[in-house]
Amino acid sequence: MTPLMNVSKAPTVTLDKGRYLRLLMFFGGVMLNIVSWEVVLRRLFGDRAATRRRTSRLRNYARGFRRLAIRMGGVTIKLGQFLSARVDVMPPAITDELADLQDEVPAEEFSRMQHIFVAELGQPPEQIFAEFDMQTWAAASLGQVYRARLMTGEPVMVKIQRPNIEQVVATDLAALSQVARWTMLWSVIRRRANVPALLSEFAETLWQELDYAAEADHAEEFKRLFTDDRRVYVPSVFRNHSTGRVLTLEDVTSIKITDTIAIETAGIDRSGAAKELLDIYLKMIFDFGLFHADPHPGNLFLYPLPADASQAMYGSAHPYPGKPFYIVFVDFGMVGRITDEVKAGLREALIAIAMRDAARILAAYEMLGVLLPSADSGRIAAAQQEMMNVAWGRSVPELAQMPRSEMRQFAAKYRDLLYDMPFQVPQNFIYLARAVGILSGICSGLDPNFNPWQPLAEYAQRYMTRNTSSNVQTVAREAAKIGQTAISLPNQIQDVLTQVQRGDLTVRLSPDDDLHRQLRRIEVAVRSVSGALVFGSILMSATLLFIGGKVIPGVVGYVLAALSWMILVFRGSRLR
Repeated sequence: MTPLMNVSKAPTVTLDKGRYLRLLMFFGGVMLNIVSWEVVLRRLFGDRAATRRRTSRLRNYARGFRRLAIRMGGVTIKLGQFLSARVDVMPPAITDELADLQDEVPAEEFSRMQHIFVAELGQPPEQIFAEFDMQTWAAASLGQVYRARLMTGEPVMVKIQRPNIEQVVATDLAALSQVARWTMLWSVIRRRANVPALLSEFAETLWQELDYAAEADHAEEFKRLFTDDRRVYVPSVFRNHSTGRVLTLEDVTSIKITDTIAIETAGIDRSGAAKELLDIYLKMIFDFGLFHADPHPGNLFLYPLPADASQAMYGSAHPYPGKPFYIVFVDFGMVGRITDEVKAGLREALIAIAMRDAARILAAYEMLGVLLPSADSGRIAAAQQEMMNVAWGRSVPELAQMPRSEMRQFAAKYRDLLYDMPFQVPQNFIYLARAVGILSGICSGLDPNFNPWQPLAEYAQRYMTRNTSSNVQTVAREAAKIGQTAISLPNQIQDVLTQVQRGDLTVRLSPDDDLHRQLRRIEVAVRSVSGALVFGSILMSATLLFIGGKVIPGVVGYVLAALSWMILVFRGSRLR
């Protein structure tokens, strides 16, 4: 064992050295493999060599990670859940391999779980509950869930924390901290994200998730917030049967939100469920500033209701075909809170998307802090406008089936942006981005033709209607700016004309940003080619010396070749 450093709130926890080393060896091996293919081979032999068999390599990475997560559990399971749900950005080679990871978590023996239960509540389950099923109903990364019935007859779910989970989480976070430091050695990542800071925020929320008393507070807060929204159902908490490591909730399990066959059999419209889920999350983000940060399929259910429940829920006919339904949320261990600054930026982005206003989207990016200081605002706005013109109104499959020629044309026109990638990941976005990514995958799974544009536009319209006073103030400010410009414009025009008459008008030409980018690419290419020639020459000379029996000079040549290769790679990284 090795003492815990600064990854835990519990200073007495120690790391499992063997687990720590196994995690480092796996992630280190994957990173070395990626660097070898995506950096070294790409620079030496071009894109074609780097992309050869890439899908197979990604599948092997995911398969290896899946085996590791099933064997080790802990934080690795949560990481796998996140990756598997990002079907919107992750390649199928990864998401397909990790899709069933949540259902493959090995369960602990009940005797070990019972030890935790007795330590927390003072008695074994059979003395507290009228019924208690000792078979694990669900095994998650941090705890396990059992079905039971209270003495008063209510069916409940009892979540018990896994033994030694604090040590497991502390060890995993320590290993990931080291991996995060490794990633910061790569300038492409370092410019865009403070990975250790992102991991620090992840760790803080993860330690909070181990406090079941805080989870009970979150569940009750969500139940209060959604009291008047009959689309959402949140289970009740039984405080007398809950502690910091045991949580007893109302049993609300129903149809898993990804079980499309059961959803259709129950008569629920899948497209309507996707739209309602997105609308509920928009309400969480923009109205409450509080959102369920772990919406993976095991935490969301659909509960079909009788057809005559429409009047009570909506006050009119059901807006979707089929039966009305509840969307049931469980597991409130991971909750995200949005600051006023972030909410303002998100509000600006939502309205800009609804209005298809690229300039306003750019302003939202700046408010949210997702642009690098060196970002070319004009180019980004132009690319954003063109992208919106192409993507607006199209469903996810339609976007996926866009002609390759159209995509190549766009990539060629804005290759400077694709090359520079002038975006960064703000620290306070980790859980919001995670939730939105998972949500995107679930909605696309419910409705393969899911079109997010209409629900976004409808919500933006309702949001602006509800906030009429603030909109009036915004319009007034904009009108004042236009008025000031209009008043000063005649004087500015007169000044320019006077300078033209006197011959004093000077026109200054300077290379634009695109020219600078082209020159930089040429510089990178020239240095890469010259470096590769030096590396190849030294390597060939060393090989000839070695074959010719000149062992020591050959070895020296190989060392020099290795040094030249390292200089080539790292110099290229800096130039990028």
